[in-house]
Amino acid sequence: MLVAGGRGDFHRSMSSSPTRINPLLATDSASGAIAGWIFNGLVKFDADGNIVPDLAKDWRFEDNRTLLFHLRKGVLWHDGKPFTAKDVKFTYEWMKSPKVVTPYKDDFKYVERIEVLDNRTLRVHYSRPYFKALSIWMTGMLPEHLWKNEKDPMRSPLNKLPVGTGPYKMSKPFGINERIVLDANARYYEHPPFIRRQIYHYIGDPATEFMMLKAGKLDIGGISPLQLQRQVGADFRRRYAIYEQPSHSYTYLGFNLRLKKFRDPRVRKAIALAIDRQEIIDLLFFSHGSPCYGPFMPGSAVYPKDFVPEKYDPKRARALLKEAGYTPKHPLEFTLVTNTGNETRIYAAQIIQQQLRRIGVRMKIRTMEWQAFLNTVVFPRNFEAVLLGWSLSLIPDAYPIWHSDGDKKGGFNFVGYHNPEVDRLIKESESLVDPKAFAEHYRKIFRLIVADHPYVFLYIPNSITAVSRRIRGISPSIIGIEHNFIDWKIKD
Repeated sequence: MLVAGGRGDFHRSMSSSPTRINPLLATDSASGAIAGWIFNGLVKFDADGNIVPDLAKDWRFEDNRTLLFHLRKGVLWHDGKPFTAKDVKFTYEWMKSPKVVTPYKDDFKYVERIEVLDNRTLRVHYSRPYFKALSIWMTGMLPEHLWKNEKDPMRSPLNKLPVGTGPYKMSKPFGINERIVLDANARYYEHPPFIRRQIYHYIGDPATEFMMLKAGKLDIGGISPLQLQRQVGADFRRRYAIYEQPSHSYTYLGFNLRLKKFRDPRVRKAIALAIDRQEIIDLLFFSHGSPCYGPFMPGSAVYPKDFVPEKYDPKRARALLKEAGYTPKHPLEFTLVTNTGNETRIYAAQIIQQQLRRIGVRMKIRTMEWQAFLNTVVFPRNFEAVLLGWSLSLIPDAYPIWHSDGDKKGGFNFVGYHNPEVDRLIKESESLVDPKAFAEHYRKIFRLIVADHPYVFLYIPNSITAVSRRIRGISPSIIGIEHNFIDWKIKD
């Protein structure tokens, strides 16, 4: 391991420097990851994906538009000042300020006002019932006593040297492409982390990260299926334990449903039946992935437990195409567009091209640079079919992609999906604060979308992580392997 800092240090990498380590401004992966160690929200996910208390001791809905929080006693900011309900109100009002530019404002659009009852009690009033009424409070809190006098929040030094309530803290501002050191918070409300320092090393590319892993200079790192199959030997496995879980993202083939050829549901279903998802996974990921059959996360409350996916069936696919009027002399033809810079996605397109050729479909492939792809193809709806990816969440919001309102300039419903029943269920779901009722609605939405085939949901790649065997206390869960990091210990 790297010598600097001693045995209590945990070494990891970052592929880019953070921009602002602020939970309300962090939009890049490095900023978000580091902010996650420094700040807490009122609530969080537990290992099973349930919402549980964090800075809040408990909560209750007084009615479907009013949420009451009781905060924990004895929580301190990193500078020793007490955390209070005034900090929560300040964080909300700070984010709503016109001086603050953040995509997270929209999550709080139905918050009407926050009423501070005392230092540890606050009441949140909503303008309408809202299914995210509780989950939005996973957002990290800011200290009022430090931020209230900042004139330019976007350029504040506090974005470089943040102060939070979290398990780790910083002692000096970060620099571009420099390592970042996080020290354990000895006064953390749960307990001080057993690992006393985390050191983030700037490593610009995955190949270098893998070389540092192989050299034993990192304690944790992601590895690709190819690296796992071809480049990981006995020495690596003696040094690292391998943890493999489904990632929280999927890849899909989306149809432009405005086109006559794709308005025919038989055509969309035929293509879905003709694509062998498992073959794609075997070829691209050496079987380290799983087929995707719908828009929500498998294993979550919104995924129907009794759902039986359609199986690969090229014979049925040919029959459906024939019914739709396509023959060897008059084959279905279309162009699939995807982005350069993602070799896996391009290889997936080539495999799909070969699979569709087996049922007589002629699919051309076009690739474009990412920004050009978005600006001239995706958002102007200038395509026949696209190959793209999307994230999976434990509490999904179907509105941006699947509601008809999303079919507009700049909207994410760029395939043009319209289903009045889906629209109705999405709107009804927005007003449900009961998690069970919300999940029931979303399971219905799942089935309707899958039956319509607006996408061919393709695959969920696995996330493969190597962790040094000197670490003890790892407990993988649906939310990842680092959810209990403060309980990890370094073996002597």
